[in-house]
Parts: sequence; C-alpha cells; structure tokens
Amino acid sequence: MARYIFQRLFFIIPVALLVCFLTFMIIHLVPGDPARVLLGEEATPETVAALRQQLGLDKPLLVQFGLWFWQLLHGNLGQSIQLQQPVLDAIVQRLPVTAELGICALLYSLALAFPLGIYSATHRNTWIDWLVNVLNLTSTAIPGFVLGLLLLLLFAVNIRLFPPGGYTPFSTDPWGNIRDLILPMITLGTGTVAVNMRQIRANMIEVLSQDYIRTARAKGLQERRVQYLHALRNAIIPVITIIGLQIGAIIGGTFIVETIFLWPGIGQLAVSSILSKDYPMVQGVVLLSAFLYMGANLLVDLCYAFIDPRIRFDKQ
Repeated sequence: MARYIFQRLFFIIPVALLVCFLTFMIIHLVPGDPARVLLGEEATPETVAALRQQLGLDKPLLVQFGLWFWQLLHGNLGQSIQLQQPVLDAIVQRLPVTAELGICALLYSLALAFPLGIYSATHRNTWIDWLVNVLNLTSTAIPGFVLGLLLLLLFAVNIRLFPPGGYTPFSTDPWGNIRDLILPMITLGTGTVAVNMRQIRANMIEVLSQDYIRTARAKGLQERRVQYLHALRNAIIPVITIIGLQIGAIIGGTFIVETIFLWPGIGQLAVSSILSKDYPMVQGVVLLSAFLYMGANLLVDLCYAFIDPRIRFDKQ
C-alpha cells in the first residue's frame, strides 16, 4: 500500500506541472494585456511599457514560465496582478468557502442518488421507476448555468425565499449561511445526481441477479438486509470511481456557480483573474485544481481496499 501511494504521488507532481505549463501557454494566446487592463485605456504607451517591465511581461514566455517555476520551488506562487497580494494568501482565504460549497454539493448528490437508485433498481418497470428515469434525463439535459438562473428567478426574485447571492460565514450566522448555500448547492450538485443514480441503479440490478444474493434470500434473510448489506456493498465500488471523476466536474462547476451566485470562492476568483489576465493567479488556481483532482482520485483508489478486501495494491 505504501509503495502504491508513493508511486501515485510521484506521478502527480509532473502531471500537475504539465497542466500548468499548457495553461500558461494557452492563456497567453488570449488577446489582451494585463498592464493595459490595470492602467485603463487612457494610459500612455510609455506607462504601459513600464508596468509590463515591472511585472516581467516583456520577457519571452519560456523565461516567464521558468521564473514562475523557480518561485514555485521556493514555495512562492507569485504576486497577483489584480489583487496586489500573494497568490497563495488569496487562495487560502477563499479555499474554505469553495470547499464548503463543493462538499455540500457532493453530499446532496449522493443523498438523492443512493435512495433513488436503490429504489428504482428494486422496483423495476413500475411507474416510480419510470418517473425517476424521466427526472434523471431532465436533470441531465439542463445545463448548470440555466438551472442556476431558473432557481434565482423562481426562489430569489419571485418567491423571495432565498437570497439572490452572496455568502455569510457559518460562524457569524448559521441560518444565513444555510440560506445562502442552498441554491448554489442544488445548482452544482443536480447534474451529478443523474450520473450517480444511473450508476447505482445499473449496479444494483446486476448484483441482485447474482447467485449469492439468491442464496442469501433462500436462507431467509430480510430483503432490506440483503439489499443494503450484501448487494449495496458490491454495487458501490463502480460508483466510487464515478465519484472520483466527479470531483473534477465539481471543481469546474464552481467557476460558473460561484459567478452566478456571487459566492466568494476559488471559482469566482479564477473567472475574475482570467478576465483581467492575472496570469500568476490563474496559474495558482490551476495548480491547486490539478492537485485536488488527482489527490481525490488517489483517495478513491485507496477506498477500494477498505470496501472490498479482495483488492490489493502490492502487485501493482
């Protein structure tokens, strides 16, 4: 197990750096000048050139990336052009806010997907199974930003049940924090509900037809015990794989959801940094996202051994 973890960690670092390099090159292809954005359209060419030299933007791209990488080796992600503060400090300030939204969205998705998927698998070809599948397809077809705008229009503008946006820390006002969280959480998590529910339903149908399930029923075990103790444990392994892949979708979804609901997290910071051509901040956010995604998938792989004792990593 320790050797497997070391091998995975060894490959995470170069992959994350490759992602940052590609992002660095792509974002520099986008038209625009950070110095011009900061100084405004009325700034003179001499002033813009002086600021570009101060920020190091007049150097070749490979030299700029090399300087950024050298700072990274010393634990420094650089200085934000837009915020005029260290990139690491800005990310650390906003990371708990995004983590709260992402974790709650994932828990919301699983809280709906598991009971719906299990019930649909155990009641196949009924009207409830048909209704669940229709809702499943509907939630998949609606893009996240459209769902967010519809929720805002219905519950924030018309009914005025929830605030239209913003963030209240839980330590300041717990109820206000929950009210601010509900609409972004639903918007971010609804898309993954359908994927998880379909996977759970398909796996449960397959597992429930196995011989050992029929043996358990023949021994007189309660149906609920058969479903949740024997069938679900074996059906959950492919679902865990899907959950690991969905971490990336949730991280990417925060960019849109946080912008729509004015949620002051990493996603909103990334969008504003892209629009203002804040290269160091974009690099820092991409590096963090890559590490989070690969770290989550490593954690998912390690969970296999705890759920299914037959899985071992010593021969890999």
